[in-house]
Amino acid sequence: MMTKDVQMPSTLVVDDDAAIADVVAYRLRKAGHDVTVARDGVAALEALRAGTFDLVILDLMLPRLPGLDVLRVLRREATVPVIVLSARDGDADQVAALDLGADDYVTKPFSVRQLIARATALLRRSGYVATDDAAEPEPQASLIIDVGRHEVRKRGAVIPLSPKEFELLVYLARHGNTVRSRHAILDAVWGYEFDGESRTVDVHVHWLRRKIEDDPNQPVHLLTVRQYGYKFVPNPAGATSSAAVVGDQHDRLASPAVDETPRSRALRSS
Repeated sequence: MMTKDVQMPSTLVVDDDAAIADVVAYRLRKAGHDVTVARDGVAALEALRAGTFDLVILDLMLPRLPGLDVLRVLRREATVPVIVLSARDGDADQVAALDLGADDYVTKPFSVRQLIARATALLRRSGYVATDDAAEPEPQASLIIDVGRHEVRKRGAVIPLSPKEFELLVYLARHGNTVRSRHAILDAVWGYEFDGESRTVDVHVHWLRRKIEDDPNQPVHLLTVRQYGYKFVPNPAGATSSAAVVGDQHDRLASPAVDETPRSRALRSS
């Protein structure tokens, strides 16, 4: 999806409001982005299919093809991070966009400075920042989670994942064989300020299973712990599939005895 040695992130801004699109594009260029602007949904898909982008900033109320439809098609074809920028501030619109694979949601009117900060943070989380790609021995595993390259390979073939799917998989893999609650997952992957429902986790786990498991209906790696959450099993007993994490500079910490998070503490004290 992205080339690590390219210094300027390539960003597609999709908005039919010329004033907003021009301001966002101008500020992104000042921040070091190579910016392409599309004024409607069809033009956005044409641009996405013609080029390679590191980030998409997408309005929902677009002519010719609505933004949610653009997002739906985009998620079938690419894993590029997406920030939705929309005047629709209702919970239903935000949940719909996030469930379709948006990585962030900013409502209009908005702070351009904050939007740029969110874009920078999302690029960093999605793996755009260059990492040390020094060669290391490839583990003999059927599923390779390559954090340094922001890539997942299943028996040698690259699996397209959205940024949130990748973050979720890495988080669970880093806590291999340890049960993580839905609240802990929401805090770690979506952030404590995320107002959506815990079913967002269930939806993304469902999508992940369809991509990484040999049989999504009988998963061996991504397991459900009823009434609590999920755990990732890298080497399931009796299974022909195994998993390994490579290129990870993350400092692993001992898992707490209790899966306590800011969200769970707030719920417990309320």
